[in-house]
Amino acid sequence: MELKKIKLTPNARIVLEKRYLIKDASGKPTETPEEMFYRVAKYIAQADLKYQENKNIENVIEEFYNIMANLEFMPNSPTLMNAGRELGQLSACFVLPIDDSMESIFDTLKYTALIHKSGGGTGFSFSRLRPKNDLVKTTSGVSSGPISFMQVFNAATEAIKQGGTRRGANMAILRVDHPDIMEFITCKDNNEILNNFNISVGLTEEFMEAVENDWEYALKNPRTGVTVQKISAKMVFDKIVEQAWKNGEPGIVFLDRINENNPIPEIGEIESTNPCGEQPLLPYESCNLGSINLGKMVKINEKTNKIEIDFDKLLHTVRVAVHFLDNVIDMNKYPISKIEEMTKQNRKIGLGVMGWADLLIQLGIPYNLKEALKLAEKLMGMISKEAKQASIELAKKRGPFPNFGKSIYKDSSPIRNSTLTTIAPTGTIGIIAGASSGIEPIFALVYTRANVLDNNKLFEVNPFFEKVAKEQGFYSKELIEKISQTGSIKHIKEIPEQIRKIFVTAMDISPEDHIKMQAAFQKYTDNAVSKTVNFPANATKEDIAKVYLLAYQLGCKGVTVYRDKSRDKQVLNIGKFEEKNKQLKPRVRPLFTKGATLRVNTGCGRMYVTINEDNYGLCELFTQLGKSGGCTASQSEAIGRLISLALRAGIKSEEIIAQLKGIRCPTPMLTDGNAILSCADGIAKAMETYLKNKQTPELFDKIYNNEKQKISEEYKTTNKNFNGVCPQCPECGTMMIFSEGCATCSNPLCGFSRCV
Repeated sequence: MELKKIKLTPNARIVLEKRYLIKDASGKPTETPEEMFYRVAKYIAQADLKYQENKNIENVIEEFYNIMANLEFMPNSPTLMNAGRELGQLSACFVLPIDDSMESIFDTLKYTALIHKSGGGTGFSFSRLRPKNDLVKTTSGVSSGPISFMQVFNAATEAIKQGGTRRGANMAILRVDHPDIMEFITCKDNNEILNNFNISVGLTEEFMEAVENDWEYALKNPRTGVTVQKISAKMVFDKIVEQAWKNGEPGIVFLDRINENNPIPEIGEIESTNPCGEQPLLPYESCNLGSINLGKMVKINEKTNKIEIDFDKLLHTVRVAVHFLDNVIDMNKYPISKIEEMTKQNRKIGLGVMGWADLLIQLGIPYNLKEALKLAEKLMGMISKEAKQASIELAKKRGPFPNFGKSIYKDSSPIRNSTLTTIAPTGTIGIIAGASSGIEPIFALVYTRANVLDNNKLFEVNPFFEKVAKEQGFYSKELIEKISQTGSIKHIKEIPEQIRKIFVTAMDISPEDHIKMQAAFQKYTDNAVSKTVNFPANATKEDIAKVYLLAYQLGCKGVTVYRDKSRDKQVLNIGKFEEKNKQLKPRVRPLFTKGATLRVNTGCGRMYVTINEDNYGLCELFTQLGKSGGCTASQSEAIGRLISLALRAGIKSEEIIAQLKGIRCPTPMLTDGNAILSCADGIAKAMETYLKNKQTPELFDKIYNNEKQKISEEYKTTNKNFNGVCPQCPECGTMMIFSEGCATCSNPLCGFSRCV
């Protein structure tokens, strides 16, 4: 067949050349975008040969090619990248189980590496793992808890570049009734930690009822099922809100609601989702996603000369897309046999939409009006109904999914796929299609897209706005420059009011209207809806709490929020893009501070770490290391001064801890079951202890009393000043060296030795 030329934006071509097109050894593309789409269409169409006696599938190839080449439909990225190539892994979404054993944890880690290498993302529930400090019978030790294993998975993901095309992405979910839930909620307080994970708290109906009534609820050890503590649901909810306000994480998912819509409850319970949260899956399931570009589903009414929805085109695209995605299941080369088995037993697909904002603009309907909500329900209802009918027709030819008899559909018409619809974020495939992302409003009419394709920056002006501005005669470079400062035209009076109403941006829309739109699409979506509720930088925690509760009331399955500028790096940036490279100026130390002094046993002797706060948080740190002075004491003093400077300059405590923790010297010290690897490591752990005590002040008294008793016992049993380790020579101050169990001065002119 003849491959017609595809109209792609410059940004789309950049993305395709960087990630998707086949390249030679030097990295130069050896196929065109047209050839890529043909490669995909031809490969996916081969599945028809398994079900049809007719061996001529050219018409199927042409149908598949046309909906992609016309930018009317796009499959998920792994399908575009890998179809017809050696790797052949076509799925974007996977969920893997993690049971409470070392064998299960590291089997799952191995499977994760294989999936990420093949271009997929993974979701996990860490809720089955026993809590931190729980008993481990086989070793008579204690568990390190879910967050420690998340760090292991994060490190493994960091080491895998997914064949140079897609970077690893993970979702971690922890049930709200897990004993380690507070540590989980704050585990991404530092944006540089666990940066290969999105995290979401799995909320239950019991918890939400407790929040609404200000009740306590039970935290249960998953190993035993025993309640270990009862805590305030509102306190936990408020902490989730606070962290989401701070940097957008954690998100929330309503686990019980997700399982109410589990199509195969006899097979298992849904515990997790894919990395963006829109695809709940059973353990070992994968899902193949694809999105219809609603911006292309329009036509000119010959009578009125106005743009309207082309419903015939939309429904035709739905039928072809369902056929395409069902074929993907058969043509996929799965990274693990268990995943292949589970996926083919349930045959889940996730057909969604993108370009929703583009469609509304062309129809002249503001995103934040009731008319838009009604249209969302109508369109998604039509897509869902047509997708179901297409799946029923496929089942007549190919048979229903094998677990049909165990599904909620078993008393109705046989159907090919256990789920059919999902609203995905469509970030990169949206760029290829030249479409607005998913069901999101326009982020800004002029913006810089950063942090994609190895930090390349793509400058974008909304094409619909540019066209209208030129047609109506108010376009100018000066206007575009003015718009670029905020991304919005809401207050630009020289632009006609009706245009300002239609071209609303994410920040022009209230958070409540964001949630209402998500709920409108969720009403007719089998799986879940990926949607970010955007907040301005000055939004309050109470604003976020209201949205969470509204999402629950309106039937959403999960929520992700993002407050503008709450992270140093974000993908979409309003205004001129600038790297954050400004000089930090430390705030002035106040006359009075308050804090605490902690004792740390180090290889250099006892170190006392004083940590003080001002009205803004931690502001200074001092150390006192024995009485010897010398090099070690001066180095510790220097570290303290630099930490104090960093704290008053606004550097987060967690970032300072991350830099110092783990530094090792020749004389590590084991104390109270914890290793202090060096003075720097001891300072970091003292800061960590102080911060934990702030969150749970009742622990401070316990630690204080334990230390007091320990010191008293030491004085009763010994008067010795030497504790067996002496890193500084008491005669000349030079560092001691340790050889064959003996501490000896490293200064050859001194010769002091503890063994003489």
